[in-house]
Amino acid sequence: QVQVVESGGGLVQAGGSLRLSCVASGSIFSVNAMGWYRQAPGKERELVASMNSRGTTNYADSVKGRFTISRDSAKNAGYLQMNSLKPEDTAVYYCNANLLDSMRYRRDYWGQGTQVTVSS
Repeated sequence: QVQVVESGGGLVQAGGSLRLSCVASGSIFSVNAMGWYRQAPGKERELVASMNSRGTTNYADSVKGRFTISRDSAKNAGYLQMNSLKPEDTAVYYCNANLLDSMRYRRDYWGQGTQVTVSS
């Protein structure tokens, strides 16, 4: 019915950049908010960045000034531009989309995750 897929992860050197993308597809009425989470080995999943339907953003303190979240509402897509990457950014990154499907059912949908590895 609804699927969320993220991509763009990879292996980069410290100081490098990556751009993650997230696309929601299927029977979607509207996307209310999108967010990016990450989970490092042995750690709990944490919020990295989010944007609501009005464009209001919030970021984890650890990524402020380095990461930027954006959206393309017409494509039901979200993006996370990651600059000045650090080894501590290494994690699996997940996209979350809060949306109404065609039946007006509100729910959070998760992507499968994409690995980001930053070497020193």
